[in-house]
Amino acid sequence: MDASAPPSENFNLAQWKISIPTDEDNSNTADDIKEDELNNGYENETYFYTGDDGGMVFKCFVSGFKTSTNTSYTRTELREMLRAGNTAISTQGVNGNNWVFGSAPANDKNNAGGFDGELNASLAVNYVTTTGDSGQRGRVIIGQIHATDDEPLRIYYRKLRNNELGSIYIAHEIKDGDDIYYELIGSRSSSASNPSDGIALDEVFSYDVKVVGNDMLVTIVREGKEDVVQQVDMSNSGYDTGGQYMYFKAGVYNQNNSGNDDDYVQATFYSLSQSHTN
Repeated sequence: MDASAPPSENFNLAQWKISIPTDEDNSNTADDIKEDELNNGYENETYFYTGDDGGMVFKCFVSGFKTSTNTSYTRTELREMLRAGNTAISTQGVNGNNWVFGSAPANDKNNAGGFDGELNASLAVNYVTTTGDSGQRGRVIIGQIHATDDEPLRIYYRKLRNNELGSIYIAHEIKDGDDIYYELIGSRSSSASNPSDGIALDEVFSYDVKVVGNDMLVTIVREGKEDVVQQVDMSNSGYDTGGQYMYFKAGVYNQNNSGNDDDYVQATFYSLSQSHTN
């Protein structure tokens, strides 16, 4: 990787756009940098840039513009866009821009940009918030599957300020329902002790998300350690009905809106790829 090049020259970002917590267009919401601009050398020296080691850096302060009035937290986050710049295809809907689970109705599978999917990322979390409410400090989402209105998957990294190591846990949101949490490494508790097998800041690790039908598999990979695998059965989650479209997200989604304005989260990605069945 070339540390002097913008992210799009080191990573294949053809099927992504990015949201950053600025408001250059005076919309009172976060700015979206669409696929073509993102892939034409876009970078932002504060929020999204190439690090000294060639990695793709995502940074997001507590204070900043949000993507909508319904969103509680700021983010610097990629959103999968299968249309790859073809603006004739709408961003939303069961269409060529989005994918569906393989358990979806046949008509949706035919109309979508693909079905089922895999997301793989290698990264290091560099910094997490240390101020604000104890229930929010140290939390950041580093990967997601977003559905039409819900989130079948959120991958969290959390490190409490008195702990040396951080935890990994995931949330699976039932359609129109509650979240189910799974602790993969350590605990998601706001008073957790230092996880003996946790992940330090700046430690490189990988996550792999694989969805086939109503089965989702999340794997955390670290050099020299056994993989940590969590299966989620989505048979009763409601996503195999018509009209439920999906897209991957990756980056940093700050889960703290109570800390100091200049407190922040940061992660550096070293690889990022996604694929679907067509």
